[in-house]
Amino acid sequence: MTKKRTNELLHTIIYGIQEKKGKEILSLDFSNIENAELKYFVICEGDSTTHVAAIADSVIETVSKQKVGKIYGKEGYKNSEWIILDYSDIFVHIFQPHIRKHYNIEELWADCFIQEYN
Repeated sequence: MTKKRTNELLHTIIYGIQEKKGKEILSLDFSNIENAELKYFVICEGDSTTHVAAIADSVIETVSKQKVGKIYGKEGYKNSEWIILDYSDIFVHIFQPHIRKHYNIEELWADCFIQEYN
């Protein structure tokens, strides 16, 4: 995927999250990480299992409508505490706050450039 298409996908994902009032939205840019197999993580929170699932559905629908990317996988809908959407170059992590705090994946990738949205 070209850099331009990846950026279009990133902004579309952020928009899909914002449409459902996702909270604490971050993107982690992996471009300075040697041998990184993806370009971005997008991380956000929802207040409940219903909210987490609604955010994920919004991202999937928004990306599909804009035709800027293809989803390759999705995991976590069963309990909707942490849903992961795989867009190849971008992984979207949608957490409930207590799960996000427990795993703290932002800290694992402290070498990334982190962009805040909200």
